[in-house]
Amino acid sequence: MSLALSRIRISKFSELCTVLKMVIALHHVNVTVPTELEAAAKEFYGSVLGLKQVPKPAAARPIGAWYQIGGNQLHLSVEDKVDGALSSRHVCFTVSDLDGAEKRFRAAGVEIIPDPRPIPGSPRFYVRDPGGNQLEIVQALA
Repeated sequence: MSLALSRIRISKFSELCTVLKMVIALHHVNVTVPTELEAAAKEFYGSVLGLKQVPKPAAARPIGAWYQIGGNQLHLSVEDKVDGALSSRHVCFTVSDLDGAEKRFRAAGVEIIPDPRPIPGSPRFYVRDPGGNQLEIVQALA
């Protein structure tokens, strides 16, 4: 599909969503890790990132975890076979202290991935969770 055609389709989808008032909020983001990395991923999201784990509904699968972030959630799914080749797709977290966040990641042995395309006025870096999911860490703007 050509870039021009992609832009037209995205534009039409955006117009449709606006007209229908279809999307009103982001409820959750889901990241997936292999079964053998479940404990490491829970440690990463709960202890390193400091996210608050919340109870899952009784009907939900007992593995994985859900975390509350303000009015949104991050769902950690666990699968036997994960086909998640490393890519630039990512979840972005805003932090109040970017330098402090970097120190915390480094202390936990997490590799810091420098920003490949810095945006003036928006300091950020990237990390990967134990399952290889990329996370963008960005400084909250004053």
